[in-house]
Amino acid sequence: MPSINWKDIFSNRDRRQFPEVVIPLPDPRAPENLPAPEPNAEKKPDADDSSNTSIEKAPSQEKGVGAPPSYASSALEALRAQVENEVSVSGHDSVYDRKAKVINMAIQDIGMGRYQWELFILCGFGWVADNLWLQGVALTLTPIANEFGLSESWSRFATVALFVGLIVGASFWGIASDAIGRRPAFNTTLFLCGSFGLAAGGGPNFVGTCALYACIGLGVGGNLPVDAAVFLECLPPNSGNILSGLATWWSVGTLIASMLAWGYIPTYSCPDPASCTKANNWGWRYLVLTLGAITFAMFICRFFLFTLYESPKFLVSRGRQYEAVAAVQGIARKNRTKTWLTEEILNEIGGYPEENQKQALSYMETIKRSLERFSLQQVKPLFATKRLGVSTVLLWFCWTTIGMGYTLFNAFLPQYLGANSSTYVTYRNYAITAVCGIPGPLLSWALVDIPYFGRKGTLAVSTLITGVLLFCFTASKDPNVQLVCSALESFFQMMMYGVLYAFTPEVFPAPNRGTGSGIASCFNRIAGLMAPIIGIYASQNPSAPIYASGALLLASFVAICLIPIETRGKQIV
Repeated sequence: MPSINWKDIFSNRDRRQFPEVVIPLPDPRAPENLPAPEPNAEKKPDADDSSNTSIEKAPSQEKGVGAPPSYASSALEALRAQVENEVSVSGHDSVYDRKAKVINMAIQDIGMGRYQWELFILCGFGWVADNLWLQGVALTLTPIANEFGLSESWSRFATVALFVGLIVGASFWGIASDAIGRRPAFNTTLFLCGSFGLAAGGGPNFVGTCALYACIGLGVGGNLPVDAAVFLECLPPNSGNILSGLATWWSVGTLIASMLAWGYIPTYSCPDPASCTKANNWGWRYLVLTLGAITFAMFICRFFLFTLYESPKFLVSRGRQYEAVAAVQGIARKNRTKTWLTEEILNEIGGYPEENQKQALSYMETIKRSLERFSLQQVKPLFATKRLGVSTVLLWFCWTTIGMGYTLFNAFLPQYLGANSSTYVTYRNYAITAVCGIPGPLLSWALVDIPYFGRKGTLAVSTLITGVLLFCFTASKDPNVQLVCSALESFFQMMMYGVLYAFTPEVFPAPNRGTGSGIASCFNRIAGLMAPIIGIYASQNPSAPIYASGALLLASFVAICLIPIETRGKQIV
C-alpha cells in the first residue's frame, strides 16, 4: 500500500511543475529525418590548412543533443498549422480553444500509461456506485413495504425518489464541473453518496427514507457525467474508446449489492408483515449501511490514495495556465515518460497573457458553453445528412426504450422473484442473476469486431434475446425456470449495454459527439424515472410491467436493425 503524503493531499497539486520531464518539441524536419550528407563531399580549403581541422559548430551540435533554432521554429509552425486547422473545423477560435488543442496534442504524445489506468479504476467506482444504489434500492423495497405497512406497488415510490435525485444530480453536477472544476465534483459526488447512504440506514419512516434515497441519487447522478469527463479529458484522443469499457463496472455494482442482500435480508428480516417492526427488520438497514460504507470507502480511495490532477483544459478556461502545464507534466511524470508542453509553447500558439487580458472564460461563459451542447446550433449537425439524422433519431429512441424497459424489470426484480419463493431463495436467485451478468460485456467486446456481425449485429441480437427472455420469465411460476430466464436475461442485457455504450459515440461526429450522447443519456434517465410510475399505476396485473419491458426491448431491436450506420472497422472522426 502506498504511503500517504498528507501535505500533498491538502495542498494544491497543480502548482508544481516537473522540468525534468520536458523535452524539445518534436519536428518533422528533425535531423534524423533529413537526408544524410554525402560522405565524399568536397571540402572547400581555406588559405590556411589548419582551418580544415577545426569546423565551427552550433552549440546544440557541440553537445550532440537538441536541434538548431530553425528546426525548433519549424516545429512550432507545424504545431500552429495543426491547431489552426482544428480550430477552423470546430468553429470556436479563442485563446482557450487554441490552448485546449495544444493540450490535447500533448496528452496524445504522452500516451496511455499508469495515470490513466489508475484513473480507469477510480472512475469505475462511479459506475459501481450507479448500479450499486439502483439495485440496492430495488432490493430494499419488500422489507420496507413490510416495515412501514405499504403495498408492494406503493413501495416503488422509493425508486421514483432515487430517479428524481439521479436526474437532478446529472444536470447539476454536469454543469457544476464546468464551473468549479472536475476534481471537486469528482470527489464530492461519492462523498454525498456515502454520507446519505449511511444516513438512509436509519430512515425513520417511508417519507424520510425516500428523501434520503433522493439525496443519494443527487450524488450518484453526478458520477457518470463527471467521471466520464475526468477520464476522457486525460485520455489520449486515439484511446477514447476505452471510455466505453467503464460500463463493465456496472455488473460489479450489481454483484456487490446482490451478494450483500442475500447475506443480510433473509437473515435479519421480519417473518411476516403483520409482526414487522424496526427492531426485527434490520436486514435492509444493514444492507443500506454497508452500501453507504462501501461508497464512502471508494471516496477515501479517490481522495487520499490517488493524486488527481485537475483537468488541464478546465484550468486553461479559468486562466490558470501555469497549473494546466503542471498538470500535464504531472501526468507525464506519473507515466514515466516525457512531454514537450511548456508555458512558452502555449503562449506562442494561443497568445501571451499581456496581449489577451481576457483569456479566462467567465463563469457565465463556462456555463453557457456547457449548455451549448443542447442548443439548436449543436443539435442541427446531428441531422446534417439524411443517413446521420435517421441514425440519431433511432439511437435516441433506443436509449429511451431501453432505459424504461431495463428499469421496469430490474428495479423490481426482487419483487418478481419473491412472488413464488421464500425470502432466502429470492435473494439467492438474485445474486446468481447478478453473477451471470458479468461475462456479458466481455463477450460483446469479442463480437463487435467480427465481420458481418459488428456493432449493429451484436447489439441487435443481444437486445432481441433480452426481450424474448422477458416474455419467457412470465410463462412459468416455477422459481427455477424464472431463475434460468432472469440469469440469461442478465447476461444478454449487460452484453447489450456494453455495445450500446461503445456504439453510440462512434455514430455521432466528433464536434457534436458530446451533444448526441448527452441527449441520449438524458432520455434514458427520464424514461427510467417514468418506469416505476408506470409500474405502479398502469395495471394491477403483476406481470404487466414485465410484458411492457419485453415489448420496449423488441421495439429497440427493430430500431437497431433500421440504423443505417455500422462503425466496425471504420476510423472514428
